[in-house]
Amino acid sequence: MEIPVWPASRPLDMADKPLFDGLFEQLQPRVSELSFAGLYLFRTAHEYRLSRIKDAIVLQGRGYDGGRYCLPPLGGDVSAACALLLESGLEIYGVEEDFAARFLTNVECAAVEDRDSFDYLYLREEMATLPGNRFHKKKNRINYFTARHNHEVHTFSARYLCGCLQLLDEWARVAEVEGNRSFGLEMDATVEALSQAEELGLEGIVVTVGNEVRAFAVGERLNHDTVVCHFEKADHFMEGLSQLVNREFCRLLFSDCRYVNREQDLGEPGLRNAKLSYHPVELVKKFRLRGL
Repeated sequence: MEIPVWPASRPLDMADKPLFDGLFEQLQPRVSELSFAGLYLFRTAHEYRLSRIKDAIVLQGRGYDGGRYCLPPLGGDVSAACALLLESGLEIYGVEEDFAARFLTNVECAAVEDRDSFDYLYLREEMATLPGNRFHKKKNRINYFTARHNHEVHTFSARYLCGCLQLLDEWARVAEVEGNRSFGLEMDATVEALSQAEELGLEGIVVTVGNEVRAFAVGERLNHDTVVCHFEKADHFMEGLSQLVNREFCRLLFSDCRYVNREQDLGEPGLRNAKLSYHPVELVKKFRLRGL
């Protein structure tokens, strides 16, 4: 599909997957948003639209607060595209330090750290084996679950789709936050990820108890040595299950990857504490760029 010249734009479409796959293969991004599946699944939530500035691809979006922004331009003359976007009054979100060093040395802008959006990066092998005393509490919770429930772990396939969707519905009823628009949009994205996993190149695992799906995790390769886990849900009332599904995702999938990116905490204190408790090796910093 043709991409309009800036400032004209069109919605992101499934037909754009080969284009973005090629761009991300060249870029080797470390930022969790920068995969086609990650963009496509949240195309409605963020109203993603595509434009072209000469040979650079620009993706415009809208935050949950309603503000417009762009993601870092892809391909072509990235520096010139960034300068034009900033001069137009748009903010550029999701800029990682390596990107800034490579493309923004001659672009006048202010860079603001966005701590709530930092990605949590872990050693996949540590997450898969939980070695030593640092992970003692995680192992205890897993042992608590396995001592009380006969369970099986399976690779996700269409066979488990209905069970995953049923679990997601149950999970949402318990977890739903009154008036939280982003919560509903995330649920919609999770449904679509499960339903179109093969088309989007997503892989996952499911945990069954008594032949019923009680947990699942879904992700994809982000770059040559990193897997990103996009969605993970577990029965709220089965203690230790969330730790188990986390471990099994890292143990069974993408064994050639050194790192696992578990995305951001969005500033939620409980989620931040949970992510820090797994001892990340790095927080992948993200910046918002604004014109001077």
